[in-house]
Amino acid sequence: MKLTTKLMTSAALAMGLTGAAIAQDDPFQIGFVYVGPIGDYGWTWTHDQGRLAVEEAFGDDVETVFAESVPEGADAERVIQNMVLGGADMIFTTSFGYGEATNAVAGQFPDVYFEHATGYLREHENVSTYSARFYQGRAVIGHIAGQMTESNIVGYIASYPIPEVIRGINAAYLHAREVNPDVEFRVIWVYTWFDPAEEASAAQALIDAGADVIMQHTDSTAPQAAAQEAGNVYTFGQASDMIQFAPTPRISSIIDNWGPYYVRRVGEAMEGTWAQSDTWEGMTEGMVVIGEMTDAIPEEVRASALDLMEGMQSGTYHPFTGPINRQDGTAWLADGEVADDGTLAGMDFYVEGITGEIPN
Repeated sequence: MKLTTKLMTSAALAMGLTGAAIAQDDPFQIGFVYVGPIGDYGWTWTHDQGRLAVEEAFGDDVETVFAESVPEGADAERVIQNMVLGGADMIFTTSFGYGEATNAVAGQFPDVYFEHATGYLREHENVSTYSARFYQGRAVIGHIAGQMTESNIVGYIASYPIPEVIRGINAAYLHAREVNPDVEFRVIWVYTWFDPAEEASAAQALIDAGADVIMQHTDSTAPQAAAQEAGNVYTFGQASDMIQFAPTPRISSIIDNWGPYYVRRVGEAMEGTWAQSDTWEGMTEGMVVIGEMTDAIPEEVRASALDLMEGMQSGTYHPFTGPINRQDGTAWLADGEVADDGTLAGMDFYVEGITGEIPN
C-alpha cells in the first residue's frame, strides 16, 4: 500500500499523527481510498482523475490524500481511520468491499463526511453512497459486440458476483442478443478487481474457446494486451478509455466520469450544505460516457449505437425493458415493463439465454 499527500507523508499517517484538529484557516482535506494502483488505467485511475479535478476546482482551499491498492477488509478500516487521524475532513472510499470499514470508522468520527462508491450501507448520518449506472454503457457495448462478432461467441471477464457485475452482464447480453439472436456469452469469474496476470489468463482462455470479442469488469489493460497479441479480437475499454489500444483491439469504451460528482460533493461539504444521499447517475448526468468508436466499427453499427445512447440520455429508453425472462424461463418483465431500481440494485440472477451459474 502506498499513501501520497501534498503536505503529509505516508509515515506520518501510519503513525496516526497527534494534534489532528484542523485550524480554521487550514485547507479542507479530502482522502481517497483506492482498491488498485492509480496506474491501472482503469477504475482507480478514473477515480484519481476525479481527485485531480477537485484540486483543480478548489486550488489551495483543499488538500487531497490518497491510498492505493488497499485490500477490502481490516486493512481498509485501518487506512480510513489513519486518514481521519491525519486530519481528513472528508473521505471517499472507492470500492464495494469498503462498505463495512467505511461505516465502522464513520461511527467513530461523526464530524467527518464519508462517501462510499458502489455500496449500499449508510448506517450513520455522515455516510453517503454513490454509483454510476454502468449497465447503460454495457448495453451500448453489448449492442456493438453482437454485431462485431463473427464467431458468435463473446467473452466476459467478471470480477465478483455482486449485483453491479451481474447487471452489466445481463445488460450487455440482452443488447447483443437483440441484434444477433445467435450470440453466446461465456463468462469467467476471476474474483479480483485488479490482477493483470489473472485477467490476461482469463482473456486467453476465452480467446481459446472461440471468443472474438472480449468484455471485462476488471480494471487492468491486460485483457486488451492479450487480445492485441491474439489478433482478430475486439475489446472495449473498462472504466477509462484505454485509448492506447485503439483502433484495435479496443474499439470503444465505457468511461466512468467521477470528477463532477466529487467537485459537487466536496463543495457542499465545504459550504455546510452536504446531506446524506444515495446517488445513482448515468448517461443523462454524464457520469457514464461511451468513448470514441473507432473506424473498426461499421458506420451503420456506430449510428445505431448512437441512437441507443440518445435514448438513454433523454430518458426515453431503459436497457431493462420487457419482455424479459429470467434464466430459468420464468417471466421477469412483461412487454413494455421497465425494471425498478430496487430490483436492479439487488440483481442476483441471469436473464434467459445466458448459460452457466452465478457463483456464490
